[in-house]
Amino acid sequence: MGKVLLNMSVSLDGFSAGPDVGFERPMGQGGERLHEWLFDNDADRGAYDTQKSASSADAEVSDDLYAATGAVVVGRRTFDVGVGLWGDTPFPLPCFVLTHEAREELVMKRGTFTFVTDGIQSALKHAQEVAGEKNVLVMGGANIAQQFVKAGLVDEIQIQLVPVLLGAGTRLFDNLGTDHIELERTMLNESPHVTHLRFRVVRAGEE
Repeated sequence: MGKVLLNMSVSLDGFSAGPDVGFERPMGQGGERLHEWLFDNDADRGAYDTQKSASSADAEVSDDLYAATGAVVVGRRTFDVGVGLWGDTPFPLPCFVLTHEAREELVMKRGTFTFVTDGIQSALKHAQEVAGEKNVLVMGGANIAQQFVKAGLVDEIQIQLVPVLLGAGTRLFDNLGTDHIELERTMLNESPHVTHLRFRVVRAGEE
């Protein structure tokens, strides 16, 4: 079985989205700045397609991440505000959406969205069954990230640290309580656009 990896882009002041997230601003006001490192300015492609990136170092990190991924878990809000932008090729692999509202599986041109109504444990189980030996990627919103971290379900955290201060919005690691969570850095890669950091979550009794 692969790892459970939380992957998010954040500003230097810790925001994973700007204020006023909605259909017109899926990343909130100014939040699209957090994902500029993924693309050439002239690129016209879906958020998780793998064409030329703004930097070869960034492209390598992105390509390695998705090559090791077998399934994705996202929140319903991320699905709602993003699906209209993604078109019919958002994810080239199975995606599980945490939601309170049951609906039929959505089959896209390259990938599927399965809606899970019975919690993060169930969503993770379904994702792991599909992913096999590959990783399950948790992404698409601070709320779902916080749920997985608080439940102790995350093995590794990958952060794309973007050199900007958003000043307001949604912080990735709010609402985690007061428990101490020890991390071990396992990767550091950088370009002029972003610093890529990866950490292993150290479990109790591990070194």
